[in-house]
Amino acid sequence: MQRKINYFDTYEINDLKDMLYKTTLRNQNKVAFRLKDNEGKIVNKTYIDFRKDVEALGTKLIDMGLEDKKIALIGKNSYEWAISYLACVVVGIVVPIDKESSDENIKEFLNASKAEAIIADTKYLERIEKYETEISENLVKIDMQNTLKYNNLRYLIDQGKMLVSNGNRDFIDKKINPNEMKILLFTSGTTGNSKGVMLSHKNICSNIISVAKIVKVDNSTSVLSILPLHHTYECTLGFLLVIYGGGNIAYIEGLKYITKNIQEYKPTFILCVPLLLENVYKKILKTLKTSLPKKYIKDENNIIQNIPFYLKPIIKRKIKKSLGGRIKTFIVGAAAIKPEIVESFFSLGIKVLQGYGLTECSPLVAGNNDTCYKAESCGMPIPDVEYKIDNPNEEGIGEIIAKGPNIMLGYYENPEETNKVLKDGWFHTGDLGYIDDEEFLYISGRSKNMILTKNGENIYPEEIENILNDNDLIQESLIIGTSNGKDDVQVKAKVFPNIEAIKEYLGNKVPTKEDITKIVNDAIKKVNEKLPNFKHIKSFKIMDEDFERTTTNKVKRFGKNMEDEDKND
Repeated sequence: MQRKINYFDTYEINDLKDMLYKTTLRNQNKVAFRLKDNEGKIVNKTYIDFRKDVEALGTKLIDMGLEDKKIALIGKNSYEWAISYLACVVVGIVVPIDKESSDENIKEFLNASKAEAIIADTKYLERIEKYETEISENLVKIDMQNTLKYNNLRYLIDQGKMLVSNGNRDFIDKKINPNEMKILLFTSGTTGNSKGVMLSHKNICSNIISVAKIVKVDNSTSVLSILPLHHTYECTLGFLLVIYGGGNIAYIEGLKYITKNIQEYKPTFILCVPLLLENVYKKILKTLKTSLPKKYIKDENNIIQNIPFYLKPIIKRKIKKSLGGRIKTFIVGAAAIKPEIVESFFSLGIKVLQGYGLTECSPLVAGNNDTCYKAESCGMPIPDVEYKIDNPNEEGIGEIIAKGPNIMLGYYENPEETNKVLKDGWFHTGDLGYIDDEEFLYISGRSKNMILTKNGENIYPEEIENILNDNDLIQESLIIGTSNGKDDVQVKAKVFPNIEAIKEYLGNKVPTKEDITKIVNDAIKKVNEKLPNFKHIKSFKIMDEDFERTTTNKVKRFGKNMEDEDKND
């Protein structure tokens, strides 16, 4: 039986242009973006400023002959990226590209999408020049950083404003079919082989409204945007949802400036991946260990929960102050987070809402919310979306399949792959999980990652990785199945050790190779004690450098990470 949820009021939107105009009417001169000028001073952009800039750029793009054309977008998180996205998604088909993509991938995405224009930061336009002969010779290049070498975005916006003031209504009157492909996203997931995901305005708008019903976003919401905007997780929830709700957005200046930017912008709401929140949590624990009496820190796993009631208000204030003073909510996605971290933040008066989604689902399928949460779960189905477990085993674990208005149209020019995942209206996620009796969802792993033994036993690598990564001396791990030479598979671990933690563990001694091997071996023994024999890690390799990752910080399960090398037993 599903728990009762208290829903927040929402308003209907037909498409993202409709959203832009309606939210501007509702919010007028309220702040939409907080930006820094060339002198580092914070300046505000109102909803009217934002709408006029989008309207002007869209008008000019139509004037340039780009109506209904595919327009690529690549660059750092910025106000210019936000303007460009909304203008392009109304005028034509926007193709957001991961700014961490290799030259080869950028070229591949431009050619596969048949993009006729690209709006980008200067350095990406310069990189494109290296392979100009291999892409469309008529590709229109627009520079978001306003250099004079290419079409200048600010100049185009100014020209668009002149067109609008002279009566041009091409953008204002533009009709949108909410069911047509207007967003084309190339996935860069953990299993390789990028596919073009086709999304519509209806897909994105339905997800915005669903989330707005269960997570309160209003004029008091202030977001610090950290994760890459090309990804639907940040784009839908950290940008479009905030604009829909009337909140305001600021952008980090770079990962090394997160702490500084949090103090400057004082956000109430941050979208992040577990690694970022885990680092915040570790810093909090380190501070508490040095400032609290020893009797309160004996149980290292429950330091925050064990703080006496008369000290807790003081600790809460200090921790909130270290996070800017106004933080209310962390939305966490892309990977699982330890339940004790969720519970610890809740006990400090800070919500940590874990969710589950995929690019193909625009992205959210399930989420903990302002009314109901379970720390170990990724939540309940969001409004208007349903899920179930396909072909569950005796433990109730099977493939998660989902249905709703947020599900993609299909894979671009790839009916074969589309038919594999879209069946009878249900999207087959490729993720394995189970659902409890209150409809909360739990993720077990990826079906493609599952290791199947000769005896028919299922091993989920993510389960073992989570246990191994709980050890502070392990930075990251990757579990794979290897042949034991007898037609069966055994579990092998690739481990990237936490050298700083090991150094501290050894009393600030620089660890030798032998020290590291012994520590990893001991950690694996402890893991094996918690697992049945068929899941035991039989061999391991210590990595000299961190694993290759996606831009949402997930370890890639292909490429150099999967190259098999000599074993350390």
